[in-house]
Amino acid sequence: MSTGPHVTSRSFRLLIGPLLLILACLLPQTAGAADGVEIRRALVEASDEGYRLNAKYSFELTHDMEDTLQYGVTLYFSTEIEFTRPRWYWFDEKAIVKRQTISLYYNVLTRQYHVTVDGNVRQTFSTLDDALFLIRSPNRWVVAPRGALEVGKTYNVKLSMGLDPNYVSKPLKVTALNSAGWRLASDKKIFQYKAE
Repeated sequence: MSTGPHVTSRSFRLLIGPLLLILACLLPQTAGAADGVEIRRALVEASDEGYRLNAKYSFELTHDMEDTLQYGVTLYFSTEIEFTRPRWYWFDEKAIVKRQTISLYYNVLTRQYHVTVDGNVRQTFSTLDDALFLIRSPNRWVVAPRGALEVGKTYNVKLSMGLDPNYVSKPLKVTALNSAGWRLASDKKIFQYKAE
């Protein structure tokens, strides 16, 4: 009868997972599937609740991101929108700046993907493609309440979206900031909106 420590396959996976993740960070990084986010649709719509952003994005996770996700590391995507109004006598008036964060997490035990919007609304998916569909085509987000914009005035709108390096865990942060395999961001999309 063995008296030594008993290592189950589950505890072995819990021990080896972080080690493999650290090793992957030390190996040369590859860009993988994609290196950017394309903003395919960006509209501001007036509603009873306020002004909503109707947006659609196109992107693919890199191999590095997918591998990290499989080890239970959460990925965070941030969308930032800014409304400014030109002023001839001073700097542009910054009317609204809003930020939304969507997290993507894989539960190794249940084999399900979880998408959480701003820490509140959480949805569960059985496949990565289904989870990414929600992130690429998010629900219309109220970016400003009624009255925040002056009706009839035209605003310049800047929109950007991408993987947020500020939320990357400390062991991955140096790699994430310096590796093409962790760069996933859009160019700023600039358009005009006349408040209704």
